[in-house]
Order: sequence, then C-alpha cells, then structure tokens
Amino acid sequence: MFRRDRIGSCAVADLFGQGDFGIRLEWGPVGARATRADVAVVVDVLSFSTSVTVAVERGMRVFPYPWKGARAQEFATARGAILAVGRLESMTYDAASAPSLSPAGLLACEPIPRLVLPSPNGSTIAATLLEGDSTVSIGCLRNAQAVADWLAPAVGAGCSVAVIAAGERWRFDDSLRPALEDHLGAGAILSALVALGYGDRFSPEAWAAAELFDVNAGRLVERLHDCVGGRELDSLGFGTDVDVAAALNASAVVPVLVDGAFQPAGGCE
Repeated sequence: MFRRDRIGSCAVADLFGQGDFGIRLEWGPVGARATRADVAVVVDVLSFSTSVTVAVERGMRVFPYPWKGARAQEFATARGAILAVGRLESMTYDAASAPSLSPAGLLACEPIPRLVLPSPNGSTIAATLLEGDSTVSIGCLRNAQAVADWLAPAVGAGCSVAVIAAGERWRFDDSLRPALEDHLGAGAILSALVALGYGDRFSPEAWAAAELFDVNAGRLVERLHDCVGGRELDSLGFGTDVDVAAALNASAVVPVLVDGAFQPAGGCE
C-alpha cells in the first residue's frame, strides 16, 4: 500500500515500483534492472532455473551465459568448462554424455565439474542483477521450500528480497510474455515465506503470486503440462522436462552466483 505519510522524493521516485515493500515480485530483465533488492531470486521454471538446480545438486558449477554461439564457446573455454548443447541438438547425442538445457537430461548425464549454460532469459536476468549489489540465487518449484528457508534469516534481519519471474518473449516484437510456470514457481517460494511468517512484508504482487500457487498447488503437473511452455515442450518430445520441473520441493539445494558461477548456497545473511 502507498503510505501517505511517506510522500516525498523517495516515495514519488518509486511510485510505480515496489520499493516500499520488503518482499517483491518483478518480471523479466526490465524488472530485474528496476529492483534494488538485497537478495534476488531468478525463477525460470521451463527450464533455466530447474536445470541449474539439478546441475548444482549433482555437484556441477554452472556458469550462466546469455546466448549460444561462438562467443559462448570462447567463454566456456576460458573457464575450463563444457558448453551445454541445445535441447534439440542433444537429441542427436547420447543423452548420458551431452549436457543441455534439459532438466531430465542433466539428471541423466555424467556430472561434469564446470558447465556453461546459455539461456536468453534466466542467464540474462542473472547478469542484469549482478550489475547491482544483489545476492543472486536460483529458485524453482523443485527447491521452493529450500529457497524460502535460506531467505528467512536475511528477511528476519531486514534485508529486501525480489523474486524475479523470467517470463518468455513474444516472437513478434521480443516483448515480455508472462509465463504461468514462472508465476507458479515464484508463488511457491513466496507461499513458503508466508508460512514462515513473513507475509506482512509482501507487496500486493508478491501476495497475488503466493495465492495463485496456493490455489494450484494440488495440480502442478497438470498446470505445467497444459500451459503454453509445457505444451511446447511436450510437442517437441521433452515432456519429461516438465515432470522434472513440476516436482515440488524435490531438492534441498539453493544455487547462488559466486565468482561468476552458481554453486550451493551457504547462509543468507
């Protein structure tokens, strides 16, 4: 709620933002750029966030990179890392030996120490957040409770939190297309924070995401398969990726960006 007793330069400057609230929900790279939260959680359920979570829990350090191509290979080589192949490209390889932006594939492949994971959505948002002073972490349905538990000490100490739902892009003009799977993934984390007693710090946008998740919590697999992103993956033969992404609280790992790579979190203070 806009506080009338705070009308002034700071309040007016954030009139169209959520800066009056300690826990916020924002969308896409522009939302990431607009937020000034102490801790940011990137949620890109199908499939960057889920892929990073699976890879990190299997012992891999994951370097995000915005785009695939020659520069991505150079980036990987400079870090002694393996560049993940495209999801469709991985179908021409042995699934056990070709890491890709496929959560199911990352569960099956041979773990490698260092992996570069190109992604135009999740990686771009992570890079944007790094330009500020936010601690950057990864959240999804698989680790929603773990992320909330990790955030709790920081929230209790008065730190601000922004949960960034990645969304997708319209092919017509590259504008943001809000994605149900990311709204649900963000809502799962926020709902867990409500259960921990922090709902009084929520923006209305954060509350709405938590309530959306609560209404759909019993039908996550159905919702993910039936939403636009899920139908696309099913049509391409990657329905198992949707199942892996829909596995609520299957992981206790919280990936955090440290020295350019996602690795398991320590404490969040």
